[in-house]
Amino acid sequence: MKFPGEAAERLARSLLSVGPGTATELADRLGMTPAGVRRVLGLLIEESLVEAHERAPYGPAPKPRRGRPSSVYALTDSGRAACDQAYDDLALSALSFMAESFGAQAVESFAHARAAQLAEAMRGSTNAQDVAVALTKAGYAADVEPLGEVAVQLCQHHCPVVDVARQFPALCDAETAAIGQVLGLHVTRLATLAHGDQVCTTVIPLVATIGRAS
Repeated sequence: MKFPGEAAERLARSLLSVGPGTATELADRLGMTPAGVRRVLGLLIEESLVEAHERAPYGPAPKPRRGRPSSVYALTDSGRAACDQAYDDLALSALSFMAESFGAQAVESFAHARAAQLAEAMRGSTNAQDVAVALTKAGYAADVEPLGEVAVQLCQHHCPVVDVARQFPALCDAETAAIGQVLGLHVTRLATLAHGDQVCTTVIPLVATIGRAS
């Protein structure tokens, strides 16, 4: 088995689809007791599938409060891989062959073509929340976090091509450009799963800066 029990797999898939959470938040999501969730989290941590943080790996810092802050739990790279995020050896081999035979420009052309397909999936999106919904349908488990009054942060908890993107970052660059094109905004990618971060984060301003794609 990939996970130490059915409850462990349910919890891990919740972290993948919804994102990091405290034991209490996970208990509410799954209809379990906090004590039961902590027991399962302990098993997942022992297997290096989940790790605890002092705060969520994205979004604004929590406000200070009395008492010991609750730990926030997130999947590790191994945890995401165990959630059927398999290493795509064929795709990596194909892109490696393409780069060696035809140069980096061939890989970039492929990245742009793939990003165009993603842009088509996001077509009609008018804000970050629309983009998050479209990306989630495409397998990215995305949501939106506020960043004050001038921007929001698009968080992608899953990437279908993360293993390939580690070697070919042009895929991430083209994907970011597609998000900006669809929204008509200059967006900024701050972190990526491919670079070892806990989540892909993209800052999206609330004021248009470039022409929206037709």
